[in-house]
Amino acid sequence: MMPSSPARVVVLALILLALGLGPAAAHAHEVQVAPEAVDGFAGWVGEGIRHILAGADHLLFLLAVLLVGGSFRRILLLVTSFTLAHSLTLALTALGGWTLSERGTRWAEAAIAASILYMALENLFLRRHGHRAGLTFLFGLVHGLGFASVLGGYGSGASALTALAGFNLGVELGQAVVVAFLVPVLRIVQRRPRLHSRVVRLSSICLAGVGLYWMVARAVG
Repeated sequence: MMPSSPARVVVLALILLALGLGPAAAHAHEVQVAPEAVDGFAGWVGEGIRHILAGADHLLFLLAVLLVGGSFRRILLLVTSFTLAHSLTLALTALGGWTLSERGTRWAEAAIAASILYMALENLFLRRHGHRAGLTFLFGLVHGLGFASVLGGYGSGASALTALAGFNLGVELGQAVVVAFLVPVLRIVQRRPRLHSRVVRLSSICLAGVGLYWMVARAVG
């Protein structure tokens, strides 16, 4: 039986995303603007927004985490866990408390892709996800390394705190916009159990494929 129209739309969107962004996302956290192009706190906020909205791996991870649904309180807990975790490693790495080599950055990017793969597989094979907040926090620590590799590459120098605060705020604002759009859509789908089950299953298969491709591409450099 063919999936319903809403389910086909979700799956087609993910397939197109994989085909269109796959090669680019193999190296998703390379620096793309010069340090002098960032103008003060507001500039860093803009860079944070741009990075999270252009960061397909981070957004697909959030989608994989939130696909199974839950109460508003649970969704808030999951998003908060992810936010706190990536903010922590972003701060530690950007301020020089932890330095990643080029090889370490590559493996961090591969681990980010692996987090999408793992969450998608959980969606497919596990019926209960009571541990997901803790797991999201752990994976969020890895995603923070991806954010930090971009910030560190700009060379913030004496303005490190301003750059960090602005960039992190921008990331959170961009993430909030995405979640504000995504959650109502998922809540509507969740009200129809059969449709929700199909969307979760088919979307998770696509997410697992994308995550596997990115993981291998990033690991081999």
